[in-house]
Amino acid sequence: MTPPHESGSRECRELFGRLSEYLDGELDPSLCDETEQHLGECAPCQEFLESLRRTVALLTRLPGEPLPEEMRAAMRQALRRLQEERGLK
Repeated sequence: MTPPHESGSRECRELFGRLSEYLDGELDPSLCDETEQHLGECAPCQEFLESLRRTVALLTRLPGEPLPEEMRAAMRQALRRLQEERGLK
C-alpha cells in the first residue's frame, strides 16, 4: 500500500472535482476505476466521500420547493443558449 496522500494534493483536488459524478453513477468507467483506486489508498478522500454521502442523504430529506416561474424560464433560456453554442440543438 502506498503512503497516505498529502491533504490537498493535485490528485485529491482532481478527485474532489469528480466525486458528484462518481456518486451519481455518471462517471466514465476508466475514471471510476481510477477514483476507486485513489479512494482505496487515501484516507482523507475516503472521509470526504463519506461526508459528501451524508450531506446528500440529508439534503434528500428536505422538502422541495418549486422554483418561481421566472427562474425556470431563465434556466430554460440559458440551457437553450448553451446547447446552441455547443451545437447540440
